[in-house]
Amino acid sequence: MSLLEVKGVNAHYGPFQALFQMDLKVEEGGTIAVIGANGAGKSTLLKVISGVMPCSAGEVLFDGAAVHGLPGHERVARGISLVPEGRRIFPSLSVHENLLVGGWVKRPGPWSPDKVYELFPLLVKRREQRAGTLSGGEQQALAIGRGLMSNPRLLLLDEASLGLAPIVVRSLYKAMPTIVQEGTTLLVVEQDIGQAVSVADRVYCLLEGRVVLSGSPAELTREQISAAYFGVRRR
Repeated sequence: MSLLEVKGVNAHYGPFQALFQMDLKVEEGGTIAVIGANGAGKSTLLKVISGVMPCSAGEVLFDGAAVHGLPGHERVARGISLVPEGRRIFPSLSVHENLLVGGWVKRPGPWSPDKVYELFPLLVKRREQRAGTLSGGEQQALAIGRGLMSNPRLLLLDEASLGLAPIVVRSLYKAMPTIVQEGTTLLVVEQDIGQAVSVADRVYCLLEGRVVLSGSPAELTREQISAAYFGVRRR
């Protein structure tokens, strides 16, 4: 049984349909990358999984149980955590206070403030600093740490590299195997094909709200991924 199954999901913003019969599976203990250009439906997919927005058709199953009718906070309690695009930290709170807010659900597990500081040492000297004064990379590390504080079984990571310097991106991605080793499965949404493929056990490429390519990085060529990403039809 898969940890997460998305079955035939449609999603709308008013009259505009953003997802079309979306099917996706996530096995426990690995990293799934969802790639695609702007407007492909990547963030919408994470919103539907996490309960930020409803699906208009289809099912979302988590550990075999339907969760698509549950509000977001109940999905967090069951072990689904979203790190949203744009970080959405609490700027007036300190780094440490942001982490404590992330742990409100008090799920059992390995993640604590000290464990987050161990994962992201750059936050140690910032723990009493207001989060709004951090650099972009520090804010992204904090957002991931706050997501981990709920001790999720599944962490949804939306556009972690967006707007960050390459050296910062590499440091964030370097932390991902440790997150998986501690028992959290990762579903990573990215525009950066190289970064996504470097950590993924399986890749899904979206185009205009549909899955157009899926497979393990070992069985997909760069040519196939690029063609699917940009919607190029091969003759």
